[in-house]
Amino acid sequence: MTASPAAAALTTRAQEVSPRIVDDILTLVRQETSSYDLPGLATGLDLLRELTVQRLGRPDHEHRYPGGECGDTLTLTYAGTGTGTGTGAGHVLLVGHYDTVWPTGTLAGWEQPGASEDGRERLGGPGIFDMKTGLAQGIWALKLARESGAPLPTVTFLFNGDEEIGSLSSRPVIEETAQKADVTLVLEPTAHGAVKTARKGTGIFQVTATGVEAHAGLAPQDGASAITALSEFVVAAAKVAAPDRGTTINTGLFRGGSAINVVAGQATAGVDIRVSSEAEQARVDEELDAIKVSDPRVRIDIDHAWNRPPMTLNAASAPLLALAREVAREQGRDSLPDTAVGGASDANFVAALGLPVLCGMGAVGDGAHAQGEFIYPDTVPAQTALVAGVLVRLTRPLRG
Repeated sequence: MTASPAAAALTTRAQEVSPRIVDDILTLVRQETSSYDLPGLATGLDLLRELTVQRLGRPDHEHRYPGGECGDTLTLTYAGTGTGTGTGAGHVLLVGHYDTVWPTGTLAGWEQPGASEDGRERLGGPGIFDMKTGLAQGIWALKLARESGAPLPTVTFLFNGDEEIGSLSSRPVIEETAQKADVTLVLEPTAHGAVKTARKGTGIFQVTATGVEAHAGLAPQDGASAITALSEFVVAAAKVAAPDRGTTINTGLFRGGSAINVVAGQATAGVDIRVSSEAEQARVDEELDAIKVSDPRVRIDIDHAWNRPPMTLNAASAPLLALAREVAREQGRDSLPDTAVGGASDANFVAALGLPVLCGMGAVGDGAHAQGEFIYPDTVPAQTALVAGVLVRLTRPLRG
């Protein structure tokens, strides 16, 4: 498909500055920002702010929200240049997390992936795909949109440092900021080029078994093993999963006991739950609570910690998807597919509020949370131009 002149100019400019965007991506990757390394997160956020100011100038408004035991959240707002009164120019929220799943020190041993089987260049690094490429592309998207001379909406960047551990501190900031904006774009990586319009809800449950300690040799009959009981629970919990309905249950952590010759008095398990609907969420809650273990002396306590609600393509988001596809066509793309994925993101919070949101506007690559994590640098111009083109089209609010 042939691109329109204005869209072609935007794409051409993105191609011209692509090496600089990639440099910024690698600058962010070289600063490790493990979700659990508070000093590293603080340095990483300072670097991200500095990079944003270098490319866009000082924001019209900024606020840093302390994260406590999590990384801080930073909002930077750049006033729009559209017509109208008040927020008539439209207000777009760009969300991206700067924390990664990788422990500090991972970078030193990271090996570059080399070219793909079809000869395409790939770049790797901890967090490069999920999601430091999206951060750099978002910053440059606003820069390119400004350079185009088109009227622009107000744009707020929200950078949070705790997404990979559930956005425990940043969730209220995300929800409050999204409600003040007209549209939210989440700069998470694409699904092989597709935007993400549906994501599973997530539960991070802690299950505790409390039994009775006893000497394993002298009086085992006096004990009630928390480990045995919790093992029974874990096996029964796995049977509650319903993959055909999009529900998966994984016990990823299991700890218990105090000594090898003591009947365990306590054991804990960390359970990851993914659901596609609120109905499944309710069913899982009910069926887990109904599980019985064979020894009545052991008490099972379940912390039902639903972290993110399921995300679907709500009525408010459908017009935003249509707009993004129109922009993609104007820029010469044959299509802009959308898809549902099993992972959750901060877009889940926004969608649950009934607000317009698109996720997966960032990197094209693969290997999130894996040592082979990589991006295709040849896709950086098109992805940056896509976000820039959407910003230009959002001069007026998508919703009233």
